[in-house]
Amino acid sequence: MLFPVTYRVNAAGHMEVGGCDLVEVARRHGTPLYVYDEATVRRRASEYVAAMGSSGQVLYSAKAFASPKFLRVVAEEGLGLDVVSAGELHLALKSGFPRDRIHFLGNNKSLDDLRSAYAAGATIVIDGDHEFDLLREVVPDGKRAPVVLRLSPGVKPDTHDHISTGQLDSKFGFSIESGAARKAVETALAHPRLELAGLHSHIGSQIFALRAYEEAMDIMLGLLAELRRELGYEPRMLGAGGGLGIAYTHDDDPPTPRDFVETVRQAMVAGCTRRELKVPELVVEPGRSIAGPAGMALYTVGSIKDIPGVRRYVAVDGGMGDNIRPKLYGARYEAFLASDPDHAPDGKVTIAGKYCESTDILITDIEMPALRTGDVIAVPAAGAYCLAMASNYNGMPRPEVLMLRDGEVEVMRRRETLDDLVAAEVF
Repeated sequence: MLFPVTYRVNAAGHMEVGGCDLVEVARRHGTPLYVYDEATVRRRASEYVAAMGSSGQVLYSAKAFASPKFLRVVAEEGLGLDVVSAGELHLALKSGFPRDRIHFLGNNKSLDDLRSAYAAGATIVIDGDHEFDLLREVVPDGKRAPVVLRLSPGVKPDTHDHISTGQLDSKFGFSIESGAARKAVETALAHPRLELAGLHSHIGSQIFALRAYEEAMDIMLGLLAELRRELGYEPRMLGAGGGLGIAYTHDDDPPTPRDFVETVRQAMVAGCTRRELKVPELVVEPGRSIAGPAGMALYTVGSIKDIPGVRRYVAVDGGMGDNIRPKLYGARYEAFLASDPDHAPDGKVTIAGKYCESTDILITDIEMPALRTGDVIAVPAAGAYCLAMASNYNGMPRPEVLMLRDGEVEVMRRRETLDDLVAAEVF
């Protein structure tokens, strides 16, 4: 699924999403511009919920993309939420997200982070020993806060090294392999102000090969058998993380949300049965696979530079400030002429951004039709980790963000102004 579910080429020959002509939307709202298809957000979320049924929880990972209007759609579809900072938590609370469905993760939570999480009633996911000490200060005497421990199962999935998180050499979680996980469980069970509700793992992101989840689950269940046998402890919930990949190019063929949930759940149930364990509540945390396919980036072509025998550079009015992923992860995208997406290609171009860095390249050597200054280029699968990582580098305002639905355009986030850039400065 490269395009949003409502995508089509309309009678004018233009790209259309959510019943809205993208060329016209770009003309009215300007570029760079990000648009989200509400129907895609709802469908992807509902696929997870339907696949999970009554056997567990689905939490949307706010770090992929979070905006109050977007989070309200996610909440309406029955998902919970995982946040990794007081800022994401604040955004969630401002959106009216149900507090009892929020989990607070993060590998270096501050005292203020933990105070905010406890005050909000969120389930705290402990990621390091230091948090045990901090929580003694946060949780009042006589109270017990529900917590989950993040464990590292020692599994390295087939994905980019920078988004692999479950191996031994990782800043995240208590390692099962080293014995730190077992020790952390003992500490949590003995802690006077904590209730150990469950265990959690997350092995990475943009994963296609589901076998890695089965391996991680088997390792987690091996630990559970040991904990039951030696400590008499069995968790109420077991988190398998998220990380399901999406299609960024026509060549990508990722599993579906149902494939992911059923693979993880079957591995958990079979492993529990084999070890005669109680089957815990399963928790999964998709982010990219919900927001990613729903979002598209729109840019306007500016300068075009030909270097004979070398390359044609087509510069657009965005770039690494709104999408750092090509430089951070080597991410690859497709691009289309929004006014004529089915036009035959005319040759290879390199789509460059406008930032003052040689590495500000969105797509290298992509086949495109002949492009002219003023053309609108659409980049699909841009809904996750683009805006979330956006910056004001070079003093550039961040783009406007829209939600499209049934021919209607709703502004989720206005375009930043030059005055916004100095709002926090002290003169």
